[in-house]
Amino acid sequence: MNKTIEDIISRRSVKKYLDKDVPMELVEQVVKAGTYAPSGMNKQSAIIIAVTNKEMRDRLSRINLEIVIGKNLTTTSGHNDPFYGAPVVLVVLAKKEIGTRVYDGSLVMENLMVAANSLGLGSCWIHRAKETFETEEGREILRNLGITDEYEGIGNCILGYAAPDALKPQAPRKDDFVVWVK
Repeated sequence: MNKTIEDIISRRSVKKYLDKDVPMELVEQVVKAGTYAPSGMNKQSAIIIAVTNKEMRDRLSRINLEIVIGKNLTTTSGHNDPFYGAPVVLVVLAKKEIGTRVYDGSLVMENLMVAANSLGLGSCWIHRAKETFETEEGREILRNLGITDEYEGIGNCILGYAAPDALKPQAPRKDDFVVWVK
């Protein structure tokens, strides 16, 4: 089977990570793959905030958790880190004025996750990026990073080395996933 298709099929959402830094060259490769995602009319409405700084990573995790608590939700693992211990967070945002922003950002997220898998890294799409950057603290983070245009958070792609017990077997595909018209 083609390597790219194998990487797509074998990708899993990882929700437990080793306490091990990811080499910057791997993070850079994943980020580069994200920048080559297709976008509506090639407007490239998305941007990626690549967070390897532990303090900022923990700050984003705290904001995300506060949103979870505020909505009376629980994290699926029951612990208090929505980023499951992953050391890297790639935040994908897209310009609010672009009608295809959610699709554009979603394609970036997919590229990030498939690229991570191809490099032996675990990843997972973590929601609430939209809500995070609608808070005053989230807007302040963007301003401090020099991001002044109006952006909507699309997703947080967490990265790291998967803990050995984190990879679950692939769920079977549903029978009616494809309707063939031949």
